[in-house]
This record gives sequence, structure tokens and C-alpha cells, in this order.
Amino acid sequence: MNTAFRSTLLAGALAIAAFGSPVHAADDDVVAKVGSEELTERDLKAAATEVGEQFARMPPEQRKLAVLSALIDIKVLAHQAEAGNLQDDADVAAQLDFLRDRTLHNAYFARNGVDTITDEELKARFDKEVSAMPATEEVHARHILLKTREEAEAVIAKLDGGADFVALAKESSTGPSGPEGGDLGFFSAGQMVPEFEKAAFAMEPGSYTKEPVETQFGWHVIKVEEKREAPKPEFDTVKDQVRQVVLREKYMELVQKARSELTVEYVDPEMKSQVEALEQAMEPGAAAPEAQ
Repeated sequence: MNTAFRSTLLAGALAIAAFGSPVHAADDDVVAKVGSEELTERDLKAAATEVGEQFARMPPEQRKLAVLSALIDIKVLAHQAEAGNLQDDADVAAQLDFLRDRTLHNAYFARNGVDTITDEELKARFDKEVSAMPATEEVHARHILLKTREEAEAVIAKLDGGADFVALAKESSTGPSGPEGGDLGFFSAGQMVPEFEKAAFAMEPGSYTKEPVETQFGWHVIKVEEKREAPKPEFDTVKDQVRQVVLREKYMELVQKARSELTVEYVDPEMKSQVEALEQAMEPGAAAPEAQ
């Protein structure tokens, strides 16, 4: 179909009240015919899972029309392929078998994995993980960053004389936190360079370093404002991550059960050992596929 003609046809269709379909169409409603084959709303939904993403920026009804147009293209060329017996080609047949198996795989996991997960299950898993988390300390600190040791020692002398740390940081610090009085907020172990972190965690709240601390960024005068136990994450902020963990575990359970019911044989023993080693290495971080 000519591109200009297709655009005209699409624009015309858009002018006819969302291509004439009811707002709440039933899955079995016919939307078009290709030869003698009827295309239904269910066919459109199936096509959208495969080709809909490329039309994601379109408004919903335009997207629906674009998916229909793409589905018609697929159907007419598939008809030509069958007329030429391409389905009997060994490579094409293998691809068809794979696509069928993948669709069944996704549908099975959706029904027996994804759809079985409840918020109660996710919350229970979250509570279990949070209760097992060790307590970690956080430090709230400020610093004044200077280019030389002598400058840092001069700042410490002013602090010893009663100068205000925040005011000195705003006045003297070369670091990006200077305008905020050198405030670095709370941080836990591993978030700062080692020299800075070692000094900060060794200090008592309210104290400042009596000797400058050197790092790759320069010379620091550090003040610890307070220390606390790091707050545990809130369920709503990590719910999606918890869901992925539970999904992965359900997927592995389903796969392991299914494998135990069938015999898997490798013709090449070396390939068997390599595949098993790879599966073992990947298992902790294996991601469960979302149902499609």
C-alpha cells in the first residue's frame, strides 16, 4: 500500500469516531476481515503485545488503528508465505515451534506465577528481609574543604577560638557544599572516600577534627553533627524490587518442578557440563520474565 494513501486512509479512519468501535468492545467483536479471515478485538490485543510498543507515543485510539494496520500487513504477507509453502521450510518451521513454545511459556508463568502474587505475600517477604537486615550506623557531618594544610589549620584555630563552623564553611570552603555550611547530610560506610569516612565515624557528635584530614580532594576540617541507626526502607518504596525477587523465585520453582517431570538429555557431555555450570552461575541473579 502506498505510504501517502495509507496516511490518508488512517486520517479518514480517525475521523470516524474511533474507527466505529464501541468504547467497551468485546474480545470476540470483529474489527476487520482479511480475505475470509476475521480479525477480532482479541487478535488486536495479541498483536499489541508484540508490535504495540513501537506506537507507544500515539494516543490510545490512534495506537489501536496502527496496531490493526500492522496486523493486516502481517496477515497478508503470512497468507503469501503459506501460499508458497514457507511453513514447510525447516528454518521457518523451527522458528514457528519456538514462538509457539515461548507463548505457552509466558502464558503458563503468567497464570501460575505472576497472577498468584498478592500484596500480602510481598509484605510478608519484605518484613522477613527487613527483620534480617543488620543495624547500620549513619553519620551526619559537615566539612570545610581547603587547598592546603596550612589553610585547614588556620580554620581549626578559628574554631578553637569560638568561630561558627557553618559561617566558616560558607566563607572558606572550596567544596560544593560550602554555600550550605558544608552540610553533607547523613551517610553510611562506603559512601565517602576512606580517609574522610574513617575520621568521621571515629568522632563524637558535636566535635570537629583537631587535625586536618587529607583526601584526593584536598584538606578537610570535619564536624560530626549527629549519629543514628540507618532507617529501614519503607515497603512502598521497595515494593517493585520485592516483587521482582518473588517473581524470580516463583519462576525458578516452576521451572525446577517442570524439569523434574521430564527427562533432559544432552548429546554432548561437555555441553551438558558447560550448560549446568552456566545455569548455576546465573541462578542467584536470574531474572524471571514478565508474562507477555
